[in-house]
Amino acid sequence: MFKSFASRIFIIALVLRLIPVILARGLGIGLDDMFQYDMLARSLAGGHGFRWYAQSDLNQLASFVDFDLTSVKDYDPNLGIPTSFRAPLYPAFLALVYFFSGTGFSRFFAARIAQAVFLGAPLAPLTYWVALRLFPLPLGEGRVRGEHVARISAWIVAAYPMLLVYPLGLGTENPFFVLLLASFFFLLKTIDQPNVDKKLIIHHSSFIISGFFLALTTLTRSVILPFAGLAILWIWFANKQKRGAMLVAVAFALTIMPWIIRNSLLHQKLTGVETSMGYNLYLGYHPQGNGSFFFGPSLDLLPILDDAERDKVGTQKAIEFIKAQPERFLPLAVNRLGFFFGLEKRVLMYFYGNDIIGYIPLPWLLTISAILLLPFVFISVLAALGLSLLRWKPEHILLGLLFVSYILPHVFILSEDRFHLALIPYIAILASQVWVNGFAPLRVHWEESRMGKTMVVFALCVALLLLTNWELELTRDADKIAQLLSPTGNQSYFPY
Repeated sequence: MFKSFASRIFIIALVLRLIPVILARGLGIGLDDMFQYDMLARSLAGGHGFRWYAQSDLNQLASFVDFDLTSVKDYDPNLGIPTSFRAPLYPAFLALVYFFSGTGFSRFFAARIAQAVFLGAPLAPLTYWVALRLFPLPLGEGRVRGEHVARISAWIVAAYPMLLVYPLGLGTENPFFVLLLASFFFLLKTIDQPNVDKKLIIHHSSFIISGFFLALTTLTRSVILPFAGLAILWIWFANKQKRGAMLVAVAFALTIMPWIIRNSLLHQKLTGVETSMGYNLYLGYHPQGNGSFFFGPSLDLLPILDDAERDKVGTQKAIEFIKAQPERFLPLAVNRLGFFFGLEKRVLMYFYGNDIIGYIPLPWLLTISAILLLPFVFISVLAALGLSLLRWKPEHILLGLLFVSYILPHVFILSEDRFHLALIPYIAILASQVWVNGFAPLRVHWEESRMGKTMVVFALCVALLLLTNWELELTRDADKIAQLLSPTGNQSYFPY
């Protein structure tokens, strides 16, 4: 049963993820996002639809937010308010777990177990399979090296510290990571598909499955919509599969359309998968902000319980902020790019600094910090150099489209370091290429053509920018880091 490497790495990844889940069996939830997903899941599990903020939930949050019930027609204190603010798939996943576990406190442990089994552990074998297709195995010694690259990539994802603890949180990232990777895998499989014949559509399931998984990913976090559109164009032009692209588009549209119709009926106007754009723009361009999430103004729009009104107000305010200070637009974009590739320290600073896990002696705290922060530094620098190995071929074009279309929305809306975690499997694959093959391929590419020289220079520039970004980040946050490492660091009470 476990003869294949993919099976073994799945079991290893699962065991590693179950360790923190079991150790944190009595842990509740602590962030507003988690409360919201939990509310929606309980409502779905109870058969009440996609609703939140019933009176019992409002009472729990009343000390933080003064909710305005006057903006809601026919408020039902027992059931709450129908909402479109959040994408539906993750609350639906939690609701399925709650259906079997019940909605008592043990539901959090059940959700974390389910996330580790069905969402976290599959990332490792999926990374292995994607690596084999992203860099197809040549013959002879090259095949051995290619297999080695794929296995190392899977091991990185299986043991990556932040991915090990992510199942502890109730957040959309858990399904988003694995659905995006599955979408990418099936898109790569379409490269091998012959031209689609009208009579043989049933034999071209990779196109349909690709569209389906792209839609599921969008129903988890709609930020991936630009990539979905580009992926369809990629199949059409790079793969020269016009009918295949149409199959993907139809499967994608049929999957997300019911939810768009539901939201449009709810607000009596055309509405997308979620209505959080205005809220994110408001935070991203707020005069007191720096382009990332920050507490304080993050509560400004929450009292508005009408999702369409909140989205409208947030968008209007963001436009006003931009018009009032247009000179901040580009600096904020640069800031967000830096935050996107920032060190993964925010979670540690919040959970340790707010005394959630108690005091940790300095040697152990430094060790934990190194374990959490250094893996990203190591693999992202190697991956930056691995960019020079990419070629003008369909699979590598798709990877480039993913990076660009996923990063840019965060650059121009809102960004945090946790957002780059979705790219860790692809970063791991590029890093493993350099780790296994060394720097000799870079020298070969430098010598073979002008394009090769351009790619090597680009890769070196990206690596240098990453190092510069982290130096600036550590300098900027030096006071907070010093406070966190002090004897009372666990009582720093940093906002998230």
